Amino acid sequence: MKLHEYQAKSVFADAGIPTPDSQLAESTEEVLSAAESIGYPVAVKAQVHVGGRGKAGGIKLVENDEEAREAADAILGMDLKGYTVGRVLVEGAVDFVDELYVGVTMDRGEGKPVAMVSEKGGVDIESVAEEDPEAIAREYIDPAFGLQPYQARRAVYDAGIDREVAGDVSSVLTTLFSLWDDRDASDTEINPLMVTSSGEVVAADAVMNIDEDALFRQPELAEMEEDSYEDDLERKAGEYGFDYVRLDGDVGIIGNGAGLVMTTLDLVDHYGGEPANFLDVGGGAKADRIANALDMVFSDENVESVVFNIFGGITRGDEVAKGINNALEQFDEIPKPVVVRLAGTNAEEGMEILNADLVQVEQTLEEAVQRAVENAQEASQ
Repeated sequence: MKLHEYQAKSVFADAGIPTPDSQLAESTEEVLSAAESIGYPVAVKAQVHVGGRGKAGGIKLVENDEEAREAADAILGMDLKGYTVGRVLVEGAVDFVDELYVGVTMDRGEGKPVAMVSEKGGVDIESVAEEDPEAIAREYIDPAFGLQPYQARRAVYDAGIDREVAGDVSSVLTTLFSLWDDRDASDTEINPLMVTSSGEVVAADAVMNIDEDALFRQPELAEMEEDSYEDDLERKAGEYGFDYVRLDGDVGIIGNGAGLVMTTLDLVDHYGGEPANFLDVGGGAKADRIANALDMVFSDENVESVVFNIFGGITRGDEVAKGINNALEQFDEIPKPVVVRLAGTNAEEGMEILNADLVQVEQTLEEAVQRAVENAQEASQ
C-alpha cells in the first residue's frame, strides 16, 4: 500500500523527522486559506503516486495570493501522468542550500534491508543508481540487530555529507529504518532531504510503502488505505481484491499469478510495446472475477489493446473462457481488441468455449503478446 506524501510526512513527523508546515487542500479557496495560515512563500504540490511531479507541472512555488490561485486552478483537476489530481499539499517553502537522499528498502538480491544515502538528492534516485552508482552509499543491515549507529554514520560519511549536518542526517536515517522495521514497510525514503541555510535538515518529500499483508498489524496505517487510492481504477481493484498497478503504456495485461503477469510485462516491452498495467486476478479465478478484470482494463482510457495470459493450475481454462465471453457479450461493440492465451487445466475446453468473434486466440504467450502490441500500435496510428 502506497501512502500519499502528506500521509507519509505525518508518520515521519510523529517519529521526530523534521517536516515543513503544511496543510491538505481540495479547492482553490482551501489553498488560499492554507497559504495565508502558513505564510508565503509556499509550495502547492499535487498528491498523486507518480514521480516527476515538478517537471509535469504538479508542483509550483508561489509568492502571493494571485500566484497561489493560479497554481491551485492549474493543478487541481489536472491529468498528471494518467491520474486526476483531487488534492494538493500546501507546504511552507524551505530555504535550502543542499538536497540529499536517504532511504531504506529491501535488497532482494542480498536478502537484507539496505540503508542508502546520497548527496544527489532532488532527482530520480533510480537514474542516479544507473548512471553514477558510486554516488549512493549503502549499508546492508542484519535484520536480527537492526541498523547500528556506526552503520548510519558510516553511510553518511561514505556519501560525503558535510560534517556539520552528518549527525542529523544519521539520525534521520536511523529513524527511517525504525519506521521501516516497526511499520512493516517495504520502502521509506526522503528525496530530497533539504539542508537549510541555518544548517537544519528538513524532509521536503516523503515516501512510505507498506506491505499490505501486514496491515492487520498496523491498524493506524490501515485506516489510511482508502485515502491512499489514486483513482477509481485503484479503488475498484481494492474492491475486487486484485493486485493492480497502473502504468503509463497502452497494452492492458491480465494474468493469474504475479510471476506470470511480470513475464507478460517483460514480453510486451521486449516486443516494442508499453504495458498499461499490472493486473493479477489470482489463483482460482472464476467467470465473475475475469469479467471484473476486463471491466477494469476497459475503464482505463490509455488502453488500446488487451492481452490475457492464463495458466490453469487451480484456475480452470473453461471458467476463464466463460468469464471472457460473459464480459464481452455485454458490449454491442468490443471497446478494445482482446488477445487470449490459455494453457494448463482445461485449456483445450476453454479454447473451444471462447467466442472467436469476440477475441483473438493465440497458442503461445509470445504470439499473444506480439499480436497485442501490434493491435495497440495500429490503434495509435
